[in-house]
Amino acid sequence: MSFRDYLHEKAEESRHNETLAYLMFLAGAIFFVGGVLETLSLAENPKWFIFIPYHTSPITGAVLGLALIMSGFTLIIFGIVAGLNYSRDRGWYMRELCKATSLEQQAITRSRAVRSRRKTRRA
Repeated sequence: MSFRDYLHEKAEESRHNETLAYLMFLAGAIFFVGGVLETLSLAENPKWFIFIPYHTSPITGAVLGLALIMSGFTLIIFGIVAGLNYSRDRGWYMRELCKATSLEQQAITRSRAVRSRRKTRRA
């Protein structure tokens, strides 16, 4: 496997991982909204700290809402961070792939120039 093939495969893998990270973000957003709706529908008058209910009525659904909010928020944060990380990695792989391709093109150009010089000397 050449270095170009390796870089190409790694860029494809990073693109796939980036897609999965954004899907993780979407799942987190759905969990988060579901948890907020769960808390609002079951709790009678919850007290909120930004987006986390810290005092609700003692209903089991309120615990489910809090769990959904916390897991959704966690998935949102990790999805964004992982997506940005894989995007940065893919950019690096693509830059290195361009460098490797340009070096290969220069080598091909040089070998053609050498061949043409040899042909002109023979003639």
